[in-house]
Amino acid sequence: MTLAVLSLGSNLGDSLKILNNAISDIKAINGISCFKMSPFYRTKPVGYLDQNDFVNLACSFETSLEPLDLLHKMQDLEQKYKRVRLFKNGPRTLDIDLIIYGDLVINTQELTVPHPRMHERAFVLAPLRDIEPELQVSSLNTSVQKLYEQLADKEKNDVEIING
Repeated sequence: MTLAVLSLGSNLGDSLKILNNAISDIKAINGISCFKMSPFYRTKPVGYLDQNDFVNLACSFETSLEPLDLLHKMQDLEQKYKRVRLFKNGPRTLDIDLIIYGDLVINTQELTVPHPRMHERAFVLAPLRDIEPELQVSSLNTSVQKLYEQLADKEKNDVEIING
């Protein structure tokens, strides 16, 4: 079994309902156990700013699925919730990113883990530090907590816990 970490986000439709349903779907996948989930966070958009705030969370779990199998299952879930990729950083009903898969470093056209921009994004690191603060990010040789501490204050101020 390998520890995998996902970041989920939504800013179209009933984001809390979509994310809760997606979490239930993930928990039901064969080969996933020991599931942990962060609180929900309201976060400012990154890149394209003329859109609604996002609701984000992180989850971690043990999995027997291979990285690409897990990625494809998450892409299938995005499609179930009508994910449309209009343009980079645009609004979406459901976005699921595979952030970490054990201590593997994968850099292919289809999958890059650890996620190449995770260390820049409070919407990934704030929820992740709630569930896996001491997790070592292999490619950056440091912990999630330390990566969060290195973020600019403006980044940290753009995320806040909400009730879900």
